[in-house]
Amino acid sequence: MIKTFQEALIIPIRSLRLKYLPLLMIYFAYGASTFSGIAESIWVKEHLDLSAEALLVIGFWVSLPWTIKMVFGQMVDSLPLFHSARRSYIFIAAVLIASGSLLLAGMAGEWPAVVALGSQRSLYLIASLLTMTGLVLQDVVADAMTVEVVDRTECVSGQMLPRPSAHIQKDLAMVQLLGRLAMNVALFLVAGLGGWLAQILSYQTMFLLTLFIPIISISGSLLIQLKAPLVKPINWSVLGGGILYGFFIIAMAASSFAYSQEVIFMVSMIIVILLTKSVITELPRDLVRSILCAGIVIFMYRATPTVGPSLTWWYLDELKFDKAFLGTLSQIGAGLAILGMWFGAKLLTEKPIRTVLLWLTIITFLVGLPSIFMFYGLHLWTERVLGFGARTIAFVDTALSSPFAQLSMIPLLALIAIHAPKGNAATWFALMASFMNLALSAGTLMSKYLNQIWIVTREVRKGTGEIMIRADYSELGELMIVVSLLTLLLPLVAIWVFMPKGTLQNAAENTPFTTRQ
Repeated sequence: MIKTFQEALIIPIRSLRLKYLPLLMIYFAYGASTFSGIAESIWVKEHLDLSAEALLVIGFWVSLPWTIKMVFGQMVDSLPLFHSARRSYIFIAAVLIASGSLLLAGMAGEWPAVVALGSQRSLYLIASLLTMTGLVLQDVVADAMTVEVVDRTECVSGQMLPRPSAHIQKDLAMVQLLGRLAMNVALFLVAGLGGWLAQILSYQTMFLLTLFIPIISISGSLLIQLKAPLVKPINWSVLGGGILYGFFIIAMAASSFAYSQEVIFMVSMIIVILLTKSVITELPRDLVRSILCAGIVIFMYRATPTVGPSLTWWYLDELKFDKAFLGTLSQIGAGLAILGMWFGAKLLTEKPIRTVLLWLTIITFLVGLPSIFMFYGLHLWTERVLGFGARTIAFVDTALSSPFAQLSMIPLLALIAIHAPKGNAATWFALMASFMNLALSAGTLMSKYLNQIWIVTREVRKGTGEIMIRADYSELGELMIVVSLLTLLLPLVAIWVFMPKGTLQNAAENTPFTTRQ
């Protein structure tokens, strides 16, 4: 038992290389982007007159840069800027992120030059899109670097010889894990700090402080040492199709068509599938089938709906959770997620994907139950009988759920990294990420529909103090129950259909892993 614990503890440390650190700085910057998350949530609740449905609609549009990630991937692979296929794009991403932060700061501080630009809803959407686009572009570059940072040769008796394929594959998988660890370390460091600072600093100052994020990513891009990547000719089916798709999204967004989000989702799905098909033609048929089945199941796992912002409103209004406590919960969650990935490194990189996803689905369902029970008075009973209330239950629930929240993608990312075609790594990652983020869009749409059926409202007051909308959380319990059941059933059905027991084992065991040189 002690030996197993020691082995689990040392695996990520043993896998770390000095040359990986600048890359991990970029992933760290991505994780740190949640620094002002709590302040932003409270600011939106207190100062923007947006309903839960309106926020979910904004969330849908903000998720779209992830959907067209293949355009950024093709640009990074085939269009070097200023003689750089990597650093230049990190700089552009940093400018976008900084612009989004400054726009939010201007809204919060009511800068005349910013307020005059448009309505609160439009400005908030633009600021969110700028930030998200920068994060997506930064993520595209980082994903490509995860393939390029791993050494393909090693010095043996003074000679540079090719490394064994199995060693390369193991390092590629561990780089994916280390990248996610770096993200969660950042989440852990900024979560509690962000909640605490939100208590004492203005919203404008909180948004301005997020300017440290692009500084970190730029520093990482300047320090990383990589060989010049192979630049392949532009794949116009990917780049051209992606650009046309982008214009289609803009046209749909500008229209007043009632079902524009649904149309965009369906068109996005068709385009991503067709473009992915054009990229994977070189891969063995059995491998394509394994990746496809794993991708569908993870898609269904990520497409499960959420309750939406109404749950946070209820925490704040009814359970009286404050910003500092929400920050503490976020910090606990990030810290335990680090431990989950750290000690689960062997499980995540060696166990069958089916086993990992099955357990994640069941655990996700179970850890969602305490919030439902609290809505129906569990915290009142525990406080009266056992001496602890809502905050203790929320603390324990976070502790149980956090290690599993971000683990579903790691097995698939490892599979993608190992088989990334040389010269098309960014496009390959981007297409897979677009597919996975379409799942989040599907979940957002389902969340919107559920919020239209079970309507939850928060109290909204005018500047004079007059109540415009009264708080009504009476239907929140039923909404949480439906969401919880869908969270369990959708992935289980997908696993039963696409990963029946015995047909798909560990990808490393049943697919021809031959790293493309």
